[in-house]
Order: sequence, then structure tokens, then C-alpha cells
Amino acid sequence: MEPLLFDLSRAHRQNSHHDPASWAEDAGAVSQEGAGTPPLQPFLRQQAVPLPEVSELEVVRHFTRLSQRNFSVDTHFYPLGSCTMKYNPRICNTVAMQAGFLHRHPLTSTSQSQGVLACLYELQEMLCTLTGMTAVSLTPMAGAQGEFAGVAMIRAYHQARGDRQRTEMLIPDAAHGTNPATAALCGFTVREIATDAQGDLTLTALQAAVGPRTAGLMLTNPSTLGVFERRITEIARIVHDAGGLLYYDGANLNAIAGRIRPGDMGFDAIHINVHKTLATPHGGGGPGAGPVGVGERLRPFLPIPMVGRDGHGTYHWLTTTEFPQSIGRLSTFHGNIGVLLRAYAYLRLTGAQGMRRVADYATLNANYLMARLAQAGFQTAFPARRATHEFIITLKGEAQQWGVTALDFAKRLLDYGFYAPTVYFPMLVPECLLIEPTETESRETLDRFVEAMVAIRQEAMQDPQRLREAPHAIPVPGGGTSRLDDTQAARKPDLRMPL
Repeated sequence: MEPLLFDLSRAHRQNSHHDPASWAEDAGAVSQEGAGTPPLQPFLRQQAVPLPEVSELEVVRHFTRLSQRNFSVDTHFYPLGSCTMKYNPRICNTVAMQAGFLHRHPLTSTSQSQGVLACLYELQEMLCTLTGMTAVSLTPMAGAQGEFAGVAMIRAYHQARGDRQRTEMLIPDAAHGTNPATAALCGFTVREIATDAQGDLTLTALQAAVGPRTAGLMLTNPSTLGVFERRITEIARIVHDAGGLLYYDGANLNAIAGRIRPGDMGFDAIHINVHKTLATPHGGGGPGAGPVGVGERLRPFLPIPMVGRDGHGTYHWLTTTEFPQSIGRLSTFHGNIGVLLRAYAYLRLTGAQGMRRVADYATLNANYLMARLAQAGFQTAFPARRATHEFIITLKGEAQQWGVTALDFAKRLLDYGFYAPTVYFPMLVPECLLIEPTETESRETLDRFVEAMVAIRQEAMQDPQRLREAPHAIPVPGGGTSRLDDTQAARKPDLRMPL
């Protein structure tokens, strides 16, 4: 177990330049220099903060060792379903970190911002091509905010037509949790639509639900069940005939990129998780970016600003002057431009054929891994269906036979050096593991993951208690190796500093 920094502390072992006691002397000197400047002494602490006293080298080594205990895409296989935790080329980060981008102030005039505006304009155009949409706004600063923008535009569209009775949003029972939350935030009543035993949306349930109150349908395709919605054109016809619109949750776009476009399926709006699909490392709380694309009927309501280009090739910001019906701004300035530039570099790097290969290999890896696990005795949730970029196995049989759960498997995988897949989502599948290998993992890595899963299943038969107590090789505070209480760790974390 790595000792706490306080355990390494020794009296007077510190850099004097970092000693708060020296700050008082500096503050006094500064107060003498500025005419009329009030002295800072009354605002300084009277007693030193009880911080650990360690050398700079000890600090560096301590936090480096802690970082090496982390699970990350750079160090481990990270098969989180519906999250696309893939390796992201470092060159994309390098491009976005160029001085001309990095040091540009958001209030810089457009005449001095033509380079960055050109990149953003081209990104808008590439995303239109990739999704089949008419126009794109880059300003949403996260996938959830892009989702909000899409639904807000659907609301604005109906209100602009005076059709205020459309107060219901239809959402499949397998949807991401943000979908009903977004619909509620935009003032809609959520109506849940069931999926059938094969993972498809039930058409009879959809037909029974649509009507004059239907504002739209929020759908992910492929869905969170890891299968492609085979009757999507019929679904689009039903919703459109009822006067509603279709919103596409772009979380799983990497499964179809370059192969088929949401606009061609009949969707009217989409948000794109560029921090999943297009090169920015995902997870850890941000930053993200969720550009939103729309068909022609929603174009007037796009959030501002966007980038336009005049007949002379000069780029400029488009605002309410050009889009008076816009749903407005979603950020103070122009969104997370650093994230967007990474996406721009990634699309330039891969090209159209490269994006097609992303979908090909994401799907190939998922189907290979699903087949290997099925051969090893694991039960897939939809054995008659081909996987898209992710798939589900259910450990319901293992839970009934040996008393081990999906959570037990997930915890034990940590001991084998693998981050766990998504557990218990979607909730439609009992003892669910949602597995997404992504397009960037090698066959050898996938084989090692299968070997670990097979070994854990063997342990479940022979020593199920070992799984229930896993992980065993992951250090926890206090030096123990027992499993932490996940619920208490999330709801009542102990973040107190030892004194």
C-alpha cells in the first residue's frame, strides 16, 4: 500500500520558497511598493496550514507512483460499453496545442482569427457529410448539452408553427438515461416505448403511442442493446406521419461512421460526441464537445454562434442576425474549441476511407469478441443478432448456478489487469455486461480478455467466494484489500485530510 504523503512528512523538510511563512515577508514588501495599497498582513493566516513537509523529489515520486496505479486507456484495455474508450492519436492533441490555437483569446477579432475559423468551418462541413445533415453548430460543450440542443430545437420548431399541443417525447426503454432527463428538462412528458425480444423497437407500441401530442422520438441506432434498429425507415415514417420529429443520440456513431448516415435514416437532429468518436480522450468529467446537426426544417433554430464564409472566402461568426429563431447561446463564447480542433485533426488524419475503417474494425472486434465468449460458454443477450460496435452478455445463469453476479465478475477483472465493462446497463438485461472493445484494440488484447473471462468463470464454479470478495490486488486506504462499498463511496466519500 502506498503511504500517504503525511506519512512521509518530516519536520522542516521543505522548500522555503513554498513556505507560507515567507509569503508574509513578500506581502509586506509588495504593500510598501504600491502607493495607497493596503497592507496584506491582516488577511494572512496567523498559523501555518498543517501540510506535509516533504522534499520536492518525494512529492514527484509519490504522485508518480499513485498515477501508475490508475486504470487508463494508455495502460489497460478499457471495454466500457456505450462509452468508446479508445486510444486517441497524440498527433490530434499536438495539432490542437499549437501556439496559434492555444494562445488565441476568444475575443480576438475575426480578421485575426481566420485560421481557426477556417478549421471550424471545415469541421462543420465534414460533420454534415458524415451525418447526412444540412447544417451543424459546434457550440454545445458536452454530449448532454448537444442532446439538450437537439430536443430544444424540436420544441422551438413546434412552437414556431403554433403547434403547442405536442408535449410528449417518445423514448425507448433501452435508451441512455440522459434521454428522458433531457426531454423532461425541455418540458416534455416522457412516454416509454418497449423493445422486443430481438432488441428492436416494438412497432405496435410505437403506433399506439404516436398522435397529435407527439413532439418526437429520441433514438440511438445502433441502440444501447448493441444491435442495429432494422426497421428504422418504417419508424421514421410512423413518427413523421404523426407530425413528430426524430432525434438521434450520437453516442454510438462510431459503429456506422462512413457506412450509413442518420440523415439517410430519416433523423431530423443529431448530436455528435466528438469526445467519443473523434479523438478526444473520453471520461474523467471533461472537457467534451457535442456538436449538433439538423435537417433543413430545424436549421433556423440552431444554437449560435456558427461559422460562415462569404463569397470572398472570408470567415465570420453567424449570430442572431442570420438566425433570428435560434435557441440561443449554450456557452459564453464558442464552445470547447480545443476539443473541436482535435476532432478536426482526427477527421483530416483518417479521411473518408479511414472513418469507414473505424466502423469496420469497431464492428469486427465486437463480433469477434462476442463469438469467442459465446464459444467459451457465456450467454449473449441476443444470440440471433449480429453485434454492432458493442454487445451484451448476461450472467443470469452464473448468478443462479453459483451465486456470483455481474459486479463480482467486474471486480475480479481488475485483478487480471482489465478495466471492467459497463455493468447493469441497459437494465432490460439481467446481470448485464455491456462490452465495447473499440476499433483500436488488437486481436491479442481481445484474446487475453477472453482468457481472463474464462478463468474467472472457472473460479466462479470452484471458489465463488473469491469472486464475491474481489478485487484482491487493488490497494485501498488503510492497507486492506477487501471490496469497497460502491454506494457509500459515491454518496458519502471520506475526503478529510488527516491531521
